[in-house]
Amino acid sequence: MNSNSLPLIVEASTLEPLLPTAELLLIAVCQAKVFKQQHIPGSVLIEPSELVCGIKPATGKLPDVEQLSSVFSRAGLSHDTHVIAYDDEGGGWAGRLIWTLDVIGHRHCSYLNGGLIAWIKAGYSLTTGSSQGQPSAYQASIERTVIADMDEVLSQIENPRSVIWDARSIEEFNGSKITARRNGHIPGAINLDWLELVNPDDDWRLQPLPTLANKLEALGITSDKQIITHCLTHHRSGLAYLVGKALGLNIKAYDGSWSEWGNHAETPIEN
Repeated sequence: MNSNSLPLIVEASTLEPLLPTAELLLIAVCQAKVFKQQHIPGSVLIEPSELVCGIKPATGKLPDVEQLSSVFSRAGLSHDTHVIAYDDEGGGWAGRLIWTLDVIGHRHCSYLNGGLIAWIKAGYSLTTGSSQGQPSAYQASIERTVIADMDEVLSQIENPRSVIWDARSIEEFNGSKITARRNGHIPGAINLDWLELVNPDDDWRLQPLPTLANKLEALGITSDKQIITHCLTHHRSGLAYLVGKALGLNIKAYDGSWSEWGNHAETPIEN
């Protein structure tokens, strides 16, 4: 198997024999401290803070095009590169990276199932320290087809052909956990915690896609509807987006998420 035939979800056992290769760009989305301690050889680092704007209250919104161009140029992205995204915590940040790649129109990417955790459990090689890739001159542009803003979410609340997938915990969904000025959920939203998508006892790999498809279908999250996913800052819902993409759903993400919705004075809220 070569990089051109890699699926969206790739297993460690499939990836390991392909390394190293110039056709693949391994991007670890984690803290610099974690990366320096251990990462897959040949990886470059993008820290989570580089994938968000960081401006309160909606800190998880997409950065501007200049920041995205700078981050991906430093990582060495080119238009024909196949990206392997992974993180160290279950797939949320890796999913956020893949959503960001979709936003800038880069379609060649895969998620390392289980990320660094699964790689370590499989006993594959690791390296330490910093790692500098070959910089590029990547000029990002924004495609809004996979982005939902607050106005779009408002307009879809009463639409029977649209589903809002809230990937937060049940405590956040019902409003008992305080994370914003106002707490609860978007009217009509369906709650499926991002942790329900993975199996912690199986190296934090995704549950089998047929299992996930059945779980989502039972909740009304189906391919004939427009799916909008969110969490608090579009970190956890990065994994929800990735699963929806893997299942062929018509999915986009509300990057403002609850940090925007719950801190707005006039948005409708149920709890």
